[in-house]
Amino acid sequence: MEREKLGSRLGFLLLSAGCAIGIGNVWRFPYITGLYGGGAFVLLYLFFLVIMGMPIMSMEFAVGRASKKSIAKSYLYLEKLGQKWHYHSLFAMAGNYILMMFYTTVAGWMLHYFYLMIKGGFAGKTTEEVSAVFGTMLSQPLVMGFWMVLVVIVGFGICSAGLEKGVERITKIMMISLMAIMIVLAVHSIIIPGSTEGLKFYLLPDFGRMKEVGIWPTVVAAMNQAFFTLSLGIGAMAIFGSYIGKEHALLGESLRIGVLDTFVAIVAGLIIFPACSAYGINPGQGPSLIFITLPNVFNSMAGGRVWGALFFLFMAFAAFSTVIAVFENIISFGIDMFGWSRKKAAYINIVAVILLSLPCVFGYNIWSAFQPLGDGSAVLDLEDFIVSNLLLPLGSLIYLLFCVSRYGWGWDNYIKEVNTGSGIKVPKWSRFYLTYILPLLILLVFLQGIFKF
Repeated sequence: MEREKLGSRLGFLLLSAGCAIGIGNVWRFPYITGLYGGGAFVLLYLFFLVIMGMPIMSMEFAVGRASKKSIAKSYLYLEKLGQKWHYHSLFAMAGNYILMMFYTTVAGWMLHYFYLMIKGGFAGKTTEEVSAVFGTMLSQPLVMGFWMVLVVIVGFGICSAGLEKGVERITKIMMISLMAIMIVLAVHSIIIPGSTEGLKFYLLPDFGRMKEVGIWPTVVAAMNQAFFTLSLGIGAMAIFGSYIGKEHALLGESLRIGVLDTFVAIVAGLIIFPACSAYGINPGQGPSLIFITLPNVFNSMAGGRVWGALFFLFMAFAAFSTVIAVFENIISFGIDMFGWSRKKAAYINIVAVILLSLPCVFGYNIWSAFQPLGDGSAVLDLEDFIVSNLLLPLGSLIYLLFCVSRYGWGWDNYIKEVNTGSGIKVPKWSRFYLTYILPLLILLVFLQGIFKF
């Protein structure tokens, strides 16, 4: 069976960026940027994005493009006889499934809040009542379960329609809409009276605040954000490498995707900080920022129902772009490994992913007594820890060693593949850095994620 191909280069760039752009861009990046000194942190983040994220992404793309296979078979196709690199395929696929075990639920939260905004569910509510809506949703397994099931069915439905007609076409529409909505929201936030302080806090480098928090914690935070923002290490990017031709060198393509990912993260801050500043609200961390702080901001804003609905539509698109990209990887695994048709792989995985996602839904209500990572933690936190702190960094390290080591695919094969086509090339002199220094940086990210030093 001939391998499907993407219809356009734009489709490849938007799909790959869609996989990288997730809800972490929106609720994590602005918060830690403010915490670690605004513009100073952004500069460090961009530095680590270029020296860590881009090379690993180019390696995932190179392995995908050279093998024309998903993570199921790419190592088997490229490794030498008797080598065991392909064992990573199983851990990488586990990473895709575990990521979707909680991501489908969080994507469902976005849809639920979009629905609430549209129907005026926050109108006339006090600050406390708006804050209580999130807790009420978490306590209702049927509400969360409904939205999670909808995300899974729609996501696999899009993937089952085919690579070009389903995945590429829908992602293009979603990503272009996402960018347009973000720009409209950012402009609106910036022109609200009283937004200036928020902009200064976010964009002006404040080395005093950076020193207060600590230089080393700031460096580590920038390194972590640059590394985790791209979803590398579980083959979710390699799959799109397997669908493209040899016209363009892969480091240049990786840089373009990194720019799109960073654009979304930075514009998210332009939406959040000015609005919070204008309404005298402290931008809290994580889910509380999105589901408690911002609904209160929209509630006190002229036309807040419309702006709130647009914001949660954008959040739903950000979540869905990742869901569809990872579902495509899951479907390709079934096609490559078991010879299933695209539709059969979709049907089987609809059932599998719904069942696997139930623990995350129940973790906030029926199973709330189970707190795997200590007081106040839930099943979602455990699943997120496994993917973010174990499978992504270790998977990235395996991709890296596979590409640079003579015991793997090897430097010569990698450099030939990654530099095929027009555009920015990986320089030959970078071999020492990629072979000896980058593995240590990834190991540092991994150890820091486990031991929090």
